[in-house]
Amino acid sequence: MSDILARIIEVKSREIAGARAQQSEATLLAEIRQSAAETGFQPRGFLASIRAKHAAGLSAVISEIKRASPSKGVIRDPYDPVAIAKDYEQGGAACLSVLTDIEFFQGAPEHLKAARAACSLPVLRKDFMLDPYQVLQARHWGADCILLIVAALADAQMSELETVAVDLGMDVLIEAHDAAELDRALAACRSPLIGVNNRNLRTFETRLETTLDLASRLPEGRVLVSESGIHTPADVARLTDSGIRTFLVGEAFMRQPSPGQALKALFF
Repeated sequence: MSDILARIIEVKSREIAGARAQQSEATLLAEIRQSAAETGFQPRGFLASIRAKHAAGLSAVISEIKRASPSKGVIRDPYDPVAIAKDYEQGGAACLSVLTDIEFFQGAPEHLKAARAACSLPVLRKDFMLDPYQVLQARHWGADCILLIVAALADAQMSELETVAVDLGMDVLIEAHDAAELDRALAACRSPLIGVNNRNLRTFETRLETTLDLASRLPEGRVLVSESGIHTPADVARLTDSGIRTFLVGEAFMRQPSPGQALKALFF
């Protein structure tokens, strides 16, 4: 585990303990069920939206809404998740990914809630998920999908978190950085969505070859999502020429005046 990831997990563990002290899991679950009963509030199909793009012969882009990152600092300022979500929807995004981590990415639960309310797209809670409590939080806030980072989790944790999410009607994106992590993800989880992050967690170097090298290892029925380091039409062409059809892109869009127009220009 990289030093930065170990530090993030330490902070995240404290955050979870603090949140649980304020609101119990039982209370969270009761509020989720009450909202579903009273308003009919249900998850939007994250995987279904991706497959709909594929069925239409298009790339499926999970467009990320984030203000900052540990390695790059502030990426977008001013930062308006509502305007960005609307822009992405007009630009042809399949789904949204919204950072909710506060300390390292300057995200917030409110960003996810606001972005989802501003559009019809399904939304991923982008955070470091360690505990079933966070999965309940995600659903309570309106997330339709959660991210599981293999590097941060034991196999039993991955399986448990996936089960909790699926029981709540959510989809799960499992993220690997190398072949060993990919094998663990495939063995521990049944979710079709498998992310391959092209950024090395130790060096922060990004190489599209990571996706290209691992793509052949995915069994039929799994959906590979290429993440990080996708900036130019040449990058997209390299991946699509190898059969990659699903992408998670953030920084390349966040640095542009109109993230939605940047999405449209890069993929459509």
